[in-house]
Amino acid sequence: MDIKEALRSFFKEIILPELTEIKSGQERLNERLNGVDKRLSDINAHLVDQSRRIDAIRDELNARIGSVQNEIAETNKRIDRLYEVIVRREEHSQLQSKVAEIERRLGELERKLAA
Repeated sequence: MDIKEALRSFFKEIILPELTEIKSGQERLNERLNGVDKRLSDINAHLVDQSRRIDAIRDELNARIGSVQNEIAETNKRIDRLYEVIVRREEHSQLQSKVAEIERRLGELERKLAA
């Protein structure tokens, strides 16, 4: 029984304190791990919130971009219409010049015929 007692004494003196120290260290690590896990959860919740905000802003920006695109399309239509009006005015001005030239030449012809 001396060997048995010696082994018990050995375990009590050397192994048990080591086990107690290992358990204590493991408990501290578990506490730190739980703290890190909580921080990660908080960060994840924050990121989810930020993601939702970004999605909302993206939707708002897409709506604004669509609105601006519609305004640009409308402006382009107005510019096209303005161009048509300007071209018609130029054509009108050219036609007036041609008509005036034709009237002048007709007047000359009538004078020559009358003479």
